[in-house]
Amino acid sequence: MHNIMMEDDYKPVAQPQRRLNPTMKEVVRKEVVKLLEAGMIYPISDSAWVSPVQVVPKKGGMTVVTNDKNELIPSRTVTGWRMCIDYRRLNKATRKDHFPLPFMDQMLERLSGQEFYCFLDGYSGYNQISVNPEDHEKTAFTCPFGVFAYRRMPFGLCNAPATFQRCMQCNDPNLLFTI
Repeated sequence: MHNIMMEDDYKPVAQPQRRLNPTMKEVVRKEVVKLLEAGMIYPISDSAWVSPVQVVPKKGGMTVVTNDKNELIPSRTVTGWRMCIDYRRLNKATRKDHFPLPFMDQMLERLSGQEFYCFLDGYSGYNQISVNPEDHEKTAFTCPFGVFAYRRMPFGLCNAPATFQRCMQCNDPNLLFTI
């Protein structure tokens, strides 16, 4: 379960929604409907914390283009749009969880030279972790369709990676270290 522990001197912030153009508004509408149908969010009418949504480009693979000086420039292609919640104000007031995250180079060293590999896809891994019911209101976000709160851990919370890593290691502590 994900807990949002607050610093001692925090003051809740309810931010207004941000203006969205029609394309972005439709992206948000579809995502809100999907999250409501999955039971991951619910409408909330009274929250001291409210964060705005924003829409950012989904980036696909890398392409290389030539600029006007005939130089090769790597570029990411935009493949769609993603709804994000701007939790910066909440994150600033959140007490940080210093659970250690593994270093990628060390993980790769452990894997090198092994005969067999197994890849387990933690599909929507963050969304498999519940948010403490006492903290639901802190995850509230506003958009043109209302104010909603998360039951499941969303992206954007500063301690979400630590919570996810802790859950992965609790499920099987040897899984990440012994192949």
